[in-house]
Amino acid sequence: MDSIRTDIAWSTPDSITAFGRDLPSEILGKVSFGDMAFLEITGRIPGPEESRMFNAMLVTLVEHGLTPSTIVARMTYLGAPESMQSAVAAGLSGLGSVFVGSVEGTAQMLYEVMPTPDADADLSALAEGIAARFAERRAILPGIGHPFHKPIDPRTPRLIELAQETGFAGPYIALVQEVAATAERAKGKSLPVNATGILGALCCEMGFDWRVCRGIGVMARAVGLVGHILEEIRNPIARQIWLQTEVAATDHFRATEPKED
Repeated sequence: MDSIRTDIAWSTPDSITAFGRDLPSEILGKVSFGDMAFLEITGRIPGPEESRMFNAMLVTLVEHGLTPSTIVARMTYLGAPESMQSAVAAGLSGLGSVFVGSVEGTAQMLYEVMPTPDADADLSALAEGIAARFAERRAILPGIGHPFHKPIDPRTPRLIELAQETGFAGPYIALVQEVAATAERAKGKSLPVNATGILGALCCEMGFDWRVCRGIGVMARAVGLVGHILEEIRNPIARQIWLQTEVAATDHFRATEPKED
């Protein structure tokens, strides 16, 4: 039987150590929430530019209004107000290939054709290959286009600007933009990179395992869901959404009911 091992943290009756640092004296009050998340992923405290970029990445996905994840969290809280954590968990369960999880899909897509950063890579050829493979499977390119934000996801230009300012505008950022350009030529319509596409490329620039990229979205959106549940407590709307939806969805029955004389 293999031995059980973790290198993350351990405790004694009078101490807590995380990643080799004393939690009370070396982390509390010295490491921000975002930097702690970076530490959990990489095992080290980020440098100043890494911290600025990574914190921006997290903030990007905290809030996006009444999305399916926030609505289901509010609905779950309506049914189980004694369990905020269940409502947050319900909201997080909806983070997949369509919402937020496309960060993971983008990172995996980019790593598959460029496992390590290559400034001399033929990005056009790589992008053509990616687009062809997805077209053959009739699959949606992750991180490209947006169902609501037109003509461009307003978060994208700022993320690219921050990547340039912090030194993370490398070959993966260029490649995902080339993929978008290739898709646009093939489809004959505007398909710009969205926020999750840039975030997936930034995860590659930072060397993150693609399998943790969805987790970054989970970390971020959990914060937003707590905020929505607090608003639900103070200004409830879930019951109204439920009842109005029920009326709208069954209105056709009432329209066919015989009218009284």
